[in-house]
Amino acid sequence: MSKEHLRRYLQLGRDNLLWKLEGLSEYDARRPIVPTGTNLLGLVKHVASVEAGYLGDTFGRRFPEPLPWFDECAETNADMWVTPDESREDIVGLYRRVWAHSDTTIEALDLDAPGRVPWWRPETADVTLHQILIHLIAETDRHGGHADILRELIDGATGWRPGKDSLAFGTAEEFAAFHATVERAAREAGRP
Repeated sequence: MSKEHLRRYLQLGRDNLLWKLEGLSEYDARRPIVPTGTNLLGLVKHVASVEAGYLGDTFGRRFPEPLPWFDECAETNADMWVTPDESREDIVGLYRRVWAHSDTTIEALDLDAPGRVPWWRPETADVTLHQILIHLIAETDRHGGHADILRELIDGATGWRPGKDSLAFGTAEEFAAFHATVERAAREAGRP
């Protein structure tokens, strides 16, 4: 697979993650939906931070902006939620600037270019750009899956992007019937 193919898959994941914010109120973009506190805008902040490290520090190309939520005195999991002082535009803008920085790194290096992930164990810390691109695609898509579920729980919106839901059904009635079928099967399988 070429570098451009890998970059394209990474960009698809980036775009899909940001789509999950479209049309939401500030509250819905930020509120914790599940007991772990996971929230949509926090996922974007986290993925931006992770990408800044993997396609920055790993290859000696540090992202030029400070990420204070990684400071020693920062609150635990500060990269996973957004304070009232941080706007949606701040976080989305950060993510887009990270993309630009990352894309410059991708363009500048060959797929076999060596890097070192300083926060990994020493025996696994030596990597290539190819490995990191695959890792970031997986990371971005994993959190995109979290975002899929959160967005569906907020307002029922599903899919990769508007008009591209890749689901077998489209109406509330069809989903309700499918849900009932799955629930019946689960209950039946769970009987002693």
